Amino acid sequence: MSAFMPELITEVGGGIASLIINRPEKRNALSWDVLQQMREKVRGFRTDDSVRVIVLSGSGDKAFCAGADLGGMRSEASQAELHGARGELAQLFNELWSVGKPTVAKVRGFCLAGGMGVALSCDLVLAADDAVFGTPEISVGLWPYMITVPLCRSMPPKKALELMMTGRRIDAEEADRIGMLTRVVPSGELDSAVDEIAAGLASAPPSVMQLGRDSFYDVWDMSSTEALRLLHPMLTVGTGLEDAAEGIAAFMEKREPNWSGR
Repeated sequence: MSAFMPELITEVGGGIASLIINRPEKRNALSWDVLQQMREKVRGFRTDDSVRVIVLSGSGDKAFCAGADLGGMRSEASQAELHGARGELAQLFNELWSVGKPTVAKVRGFCLAGGMGVALSCDLVLAADDAVFGTPEISVGLWPYMITVPLCRSMPPKKALELMMTGRRIDAEEADRIGMLTRVVPSGELDSAVDEIAAGLASAPPSVMQLGRDSFYDVWDMSSTEALRLLHPMLTVGTGLEDAAEGIAAFMEKREPNWSGR
């Protein structure tokens, strides 16, 4: 990739930030640099008021992301340094979960290994009917350790284990059937479907979206008793927001709300 063709493209407009992995010749495989750039961008979006929704995709129509660039990730660095670098993927998952804004994966073609983990770490996953998912690490003597978490949060755990143990690839229809996806659309309609859902998310009250989304991830692994103990006071906090008052007033006055983000 030349200096004039960045490996991660960022586009922002209309409240929507698009992060596009731009390594089509590598099926958009993840390098250390791309992972680090993605983390930095997502972290920056958290405090950027011009961004209300984040969309992740891959360049071209062949792959969302085919996983780690195994050739490019070989290094003469020490094992300790390599161990730290491998943690970039886990940290990207955490950045996506804690960004405070809706995240959408737009998937065409191959979505494999770490790329599948990145997609499933997004709140919503829209896939073209030509998408292919899988965790093929076992076939090269590896195990998809860190993506265990987003996989088990996106499908029945035993199904995730079967995919990891066998390396079997599945099409979009099966991925949707086992609960991984938000929606499957014909490949020619993917852009418009993502644009529509992203615009809808961007039009929602940002303060309400952040508190609600954060609380969803906060209670994910809690018992019902613990979760309700947290969610009860959050309801009081949420109803005290300016955006909540504006939404109710707009409804009563039969007009469009004007969100302040507070």
